[in-house]
Amino acid sequence: MSKQSVLRAPAVPGSSHDSGASFVGGHPVLDLVNTVAWRLDPARAADRVQGAEAWARWAVATGLLAAGRADAPLHPQKADPAPTEAAVAELMDLRATLWPVLDALVDGEEPPAAEWEALRRILVSARENAPLLPAFPLRWQSGTDRLEDLRDALALRTEDLLSGDGLGRVRRCEGPGCGWFFLDRSRSRTRRWCSSQDCGNRDRARRHYSRTRQGG
Repeated sequence: MSKQSVLRAPAVPGSSHDSGASFVGGHPVLDLVNTVAWRLDPARAADRVQGAEAWARWAVATGLLAAGRADAPLHPQKADPAPTEAAVAELMDLRATLWPVLDALVDGEEPPAAEWEALRRILVSARENAPLLPAFPLRWQSGTDRLEDLRDALALRTEDLLSGDGLGRVRRCEGPGCGWFFLDRSRSRTRRWCSSQDCGNRDRARRHYSRTRQGG
């Protein structure tokens, strides 16, 4: 499976890309892939959520981890940190798998074979680990109490996203180098930016500068 390298980059003042996680995606899976800022600009790309503590807080903020569980990775009952480290590694793997899959979706292309197969394996594993609730409508229920449950929870949400009514609303920000995804819930379905105050303002500033130069 191809992996996209993530580099550290200096902060961009006034940008929602420059500190912590941003929740502009409108869906937990899109917020997951958006945890890397400036994904399409290798010189600026930066991972905004790193380590078990940060991921636990992120999961609580998205509603995927039960409130009050964010401190669990900080005070492990066992000396062996391997389960927590493995959980974070699984999240990184899912995130790297989804980037090219979502890029293919918004570009109207066939998903790359290696990442598609990797996603299939992740989905199968998530279903095998998830209880099937004895209620209707039928649905798989992932855990919400452990960081180790987070990858499976996001995998099941990925299946819902890529097979549901929201599929046609997935967009990628048009800002140069941004690469963030979002659900376009606008009535006209013409949203172009991850944030009008961020990449939208950058575009307006570029166009203003261009008009000023041409006028001069």
